[in-house]
Amino acid sequence: MTDVDAGGGDRLALAVLTQYRLATTEQMHRVIAPGVRNEQTRRRLAKLRHEGLIDRITLPRAGRMRVWFPTAYGVQIASEWPELRGRRAPKTVSDPTAVRLRVGHTLTVTETALIFLEDARRRGELCRPLDWLPEVYHPVGGGEAVIPDALMYYRRGRDGGGVMLRAFVEVDRATMGPERLAAKLTGYARLHRYVPVPPRQRQPTIGQEPLLEEWRRSYPLFPRILFVLDGTGPAGVTTRITALHAAAADPALAGFPRDVPIFAASMTDLRNNGPSAPVWRPVQDPATAVTWSQSPPF
Repeated sequence: MTDVDAGGGDRLALAVLTQYRLATTEQMHRVIAPGVRNEQTRRRLAKLRHEGLIDRITLPRAGRMRVWFPTAYGVQIASEWPELRGRRAPKTVSDPTAVRLRVGHTLTVTETALIFLEDARRRGELCRPLDWLPEVYHPVGGGEAVIPDALMYYRRGRDGGGVMLRAFVEVDRATMGPERLAAKLTGYARLHRYVPVPPRQRQPTIGQEPLLEEWRRSYPLFPRILFVLDGTGPAGVTTRITALHAAAADPALAGFPRDVPIFAASMTDLRNNGPSAPVWRPVQDPATAVTWSQSPPF
């Protein structure tokens, strides 16, 4: 690896692309260098490609849009950095065919990240590029797992103060039916109550600490859940929110929706008004419009 600015823009570009999986040239510019000319970002990406750290495909039906992804070598390098250590490697590495098959959904997830990042910049709040973590694996037992489209860290307030918020983000492009989308709540409810049992668990003894839910190993509070609805018009958005509302009322969820804020909003509203606007519908009460950072009671 030659001529890489390891302390600056090159390192951030490779780290972002490794973590986000896929991004267009324009998306990369908005993430890593919005205050400079686009040409600087293009040159940086071309240099990283020349060094074998990233590669690209060109989408023939999208104005020949270039989509960038990390190579196996790039992932190997970036995974050794402290900021990415322990992260799962991208599934699309060095496979242009797999990139093409996943490009629609993954670019929409990247665009959702940008909506929050840019809003935080405007508001003087803290949500950095690497505070958006796609596809974080959460085991729920039996070899199964809950894998949200992204986990977001977001600190409200200015000058380093405020409150740290965490959110699981699900980006829906209307490629599955409303009922299948709503069924994701069952998986999150299962994660919320899942307590791993160590193998060959002995009988508990006096003074032994009780076993805790798995998610508590990573989070002080269970992250709120945000459904971002895209790929359909207002009627389709309403249908999907109605399905989420019905799922939240299922007694099998055992009060999970009361303990964890769960919101849904259309991508159109997020683009037009910003994600901090009161455009989110609580699945328990979809007639109400709130901000995503609110907590019950609304």
